[in-house]
Formats: sequence, structure tokens, C-alpha cells
Amino acid sequence: MKRVVFGVIAVVLLLAALTYSGEYLSLRYRIPRSRQPFGTVTVTPVYIIHEKNGKTEYDFKDPEDDTCVNSLFPHFGYPPCWYLARHTQRQIEI
Repeated sequence: MKRVVFGVIAVVLLLAALTYSGEYLSLRYRIPRSRQPFGTVTVTPVYIIHEKNGKTEYDFKDPEDDTCVNSLFPHFGYPPCWYLARHTQRQIEI
């Protein structure tokens, strides 16, 4: 039983590593050439300010465009576009 579980875990990790490597090479060398590797998503920054009296103040700033990568995993320091499109508010605690 332990061998089966270990085998399944090993296969899943190997598939994840192959997928990540394939995406990286596809983005790095722009394969296919017609695909845009990067995109932009409009994100609204929200400053969360904790005051001394125990209250919390929310300060909404102007929306800004964030760069994202069109892939399943994050690459080159950018989050994936599918993730950023679902999280359009960036919360910054002060």
C-alpha cells in the first residue's frame, strides 16, 4: 500500500515539474510565436490602516494595471493572469 501511495505522489510531482518546465521554456522562447506571454489586469490597491483606538480604516486608491503571465504557474516574478483576474483588489496592511 505504501508503494502505491509513494508511486502516485512521485508521478504527480514529476508531472508538475514537467508542466512547469514546459511552460517556462514556452514563455522564455515564445513558443508559439503568435502567443503573447504577458498580459495586464486592472487591480485596485486597498490600504488597510489599523488605528490606535482599535478601528480599521480602508483607503481605496485609483486602479492600476498589473503585469501578469499567461500560464498556469507564476514565472519571471509575475503572477498568472487567471489568478490575478480573480483577485482584483490588492490589500496592503499598514
